[in-house]
Amino acid sequence: MNFQLLHTSSESAARAGLITTDHGQIETPVFMPVGTAGTVKAVHVNELKEDIKAQIILGNTYHLYLRPGLDILKQAGGLQKFNGWNKPILTDSGGFQVFSLTDSRKLSEEGVEFRSHIDGSKHFFSPEKAIDIQRIIGGDIVMAFDECTPGDADYAYAKKSLDLTEQWLDRCLARMEETECPYGYRQTLFPIVQGCVYPDLRRRAAENAAEKGADGNAIGGLAVGEPTGKMYEMVELVNEILPKDKPRYLMGVGKPENLLEAIERGVDMFDCIMPTRNGRNGQIFTKNGVMNMRNEQWKDDFSPIEEDGASVVDTLYSKAYLRHLISANEILGLQIASVHNLAFYVWLVQEARKHIIADDFVAWKSTMLENVTRRL
Repeated sequence: MNFQLLHTSSESAARAGLITTDHGQIETPVFMPVGTAGTVKAVHVNELKEDIKAQIILGNTYHLYLRPGLDILKQAGGLQKFNGWNKPILTDSGGFQVFSLTDSRKLSEEGVEFRSHIDGSKHFFSPEKAIDIQRIIGGDIVMAFDECTPGDADYAYAKKSLDLTEQWLDRCLARMEETECPYGYRQTLFPIVQGCVYPDLRRRAAENAAEKGADGNAIGGLAVGEPTGKMYEMVELVNEILPKDKPRYLMGVGKPENLLEAIERGVDMFDCIMPTRNGRNGQIFTKNGVMNMRNEQWKDDFSPIEEDGASVVDTLYSKAYLRHLISANEILGLQIASVHNLAFYVWLVQEARKHIIADDFVAWKSTMLENVTRRL
């Protein structure tokens, strides 16, 4: 993987760059739709490419390992060939999902034993196995196996957890060195910076990750219960240490305003389930604010979902029609809401990129922040 830093804001740490992988290029800042089980929920590949204009999507190691399983993925030739998405894919290591199974997992230095949420069957992930699985899934960018600490973890737990994450990172890097992609293209590993909300732990984790010389780095363990201000503080601290010539990926974040604040602090890559999950529950993000489509006020509003919106569905359907579909639990409503929200998120970071290059990002962000946080 190659990264070119094309422009940095003169007033902030915001950056515009270009990532090149064997499956194509990615303009940064970038938002990556989450395809947990090999699909972005309620969205098909043509919509991702043509309407949403996604450049890269995520696959989830834990879920894909359980279903459809590694044999099927390997026979298919990897996730790209299995799901028809021929652009870049990033795979997470499964760590977040495994550690969220607090009642059915056992943690040791060797790895994590856990039970499937599907059928209760017992499984084991080590750092090596997490890499082997991601090799088979076939992501262009793969994540190190880590422990994601909760946002309210005490210092002793956070330190012990970071010790383990750093040991596992070394094992992940070694496994990457001794294995190859089974499909003949290049894959690259991102370390994950942990440390909860403790500055000395975050600093140590960022310095350790930077020393590894990886093609990019991820920031994990944020937006998991800590105050928003602490999240921004940790991002700022970490990005002062992580290499400027490598992309920085803030995992699992977040609301539109979180993206704008993190971009200003030097983050290049984002993912979050919020656009699709919240969309399926009737929440629509727009350039002018947030709408709850279940509200009575949209019942007879026949104006477009969003004037001059980022998606074809914005002008094709009215607010009243979308409200009807969502209220009636019609599948089309979930699809329209998901496509709209994803297109908006992708549009937002692409607009940020334009304003970074034009060097007026800070002023634009100030106005946009006021707009996207408004309740309509």
